[in-house]
Amino acid sequence: MTITKTLIDNVHIFIPDVFVDTRGWFMETYNKIKTLEIDCEFVQDNHSYSAQKNTLRGIHFQRSPMAQAKLVRCIRGAILDFAVDLRTDSETFRQWICVELSAKNKKQLFIPRGFGHAFITLEDDTEIVYKVDNYYSAEHDGTILWSDPEIGIKWGVDDPILSDKDKNAPLLKGIKL
Repeated sequence: MTITKTLIDNVHIFIPDVFVDTRGWFMETYNKIKTLEIDCEFVQDNHSYSAQKNTLRGIHFQRSPMAQAKLVRCIRGAILDFAVDLRTDSETFRQWICVELSAKNKKQLFIPRGFGHAFITLEDDTEIVYKVDNYYSAEHDGTILWSDPEIGIKWGVDDPILSDKDKNAPLLKGIKL
C-alpha cells in the first residue's frame, strides 16, 4: 500500500497494492501496521448507495468531542470526494482537496478529524464504504451548505441531487464549529 500526502496536512490518499490473476484480483484495504502515521482507531463502518449520477452528499462533519476521521473508498461506480479543512486554527482553514475515487482505481481518501466531508457521484448506482474513528452523534452533527461561496467547491454540476438536509444547510459563517 502506498500512502500519498496531499496539499492539506494529514489528508492522505491510500493506493492499495492490487494482485491480479486469471481469477480476478485481491487487495488489502487497510492495515494498521502499514498506516502507523494515521493516528486513529476505527470503530464503525458505513455504507452509502446513490442511485443517480450527480447525487451530492455533504458538506458533513461532527463537532468535538465526537469529531470523526474517515477512510473513504468507492466500491461501485465513481465519485469526486472532498475534504474541507474546518480547523479554525489551521493555515489551510476553508481550503479543500478533491480526489476521484472509483471501483476501478481503488484509491481511498483518509480525512482526519476537524474536516468536513462531501462527495458527488459521477455514475449511476454508486456505492461508497468508509471507516470512522468515532460513533455517530446527532447532537454533534453538522452540515454546511454545499454551495457556500466562502468554501467555493467546484462541483462540476450546477443542479445536483440533494437531500433536504443538504439543501437547507447553513453557511459556514453561520455555524459553530
